[in-house]
Amino acid sequence: MRNGEAASEVTMEPKDRQIDEIMGTLLRIGVGLAAAIVFVGGIVYLGRHRVPPTDYRVFQGEPVELRTISGIFHEARAFRGRGLVQLGLLVLIATPIARVAFSFFAFLWQRDWTYVLVTVIVLGLLTYSLVGGHG
Repeated sequence: MRNGEAASEVTMEPKDRQIDEIMGTLLRIGVGLAAAIVFVGGIVYLGRHRVPPTDYRVFQGEPVELRTISGIFHEARAFRGRGLVQLGLLVLIATPIARVAFSFFAFLWQRDWTYVLVTVIVLGLLTYSLVGGHG
């Protein structure tokens, strides 16, 4: 091991290491962006609303306008706090999905057909559960 490199990094091909670095960067950017959006949304919400005492015995769901992706985008564009928080959560959910999508293209580029197939199946399941799995 040279310069404190881990054993797994020494045996990795440069192409694999580059793909791993891109995936790590993608995840860090996604989580950081999501956290920043949620933080800004929280500040906007607290700045514009007086938070009343909450009765935790009664469940109150999200307003109707925040239950769809288009509604969330509309509220976020209007710079409303709850819409921004929801947008941040959407970005957080999309981050690992983007990683799987990137993995598909990386495996395709490497011509690793087994992993291409597995990644397509995972992407299909993710897409179905997010879009088509409503019952």
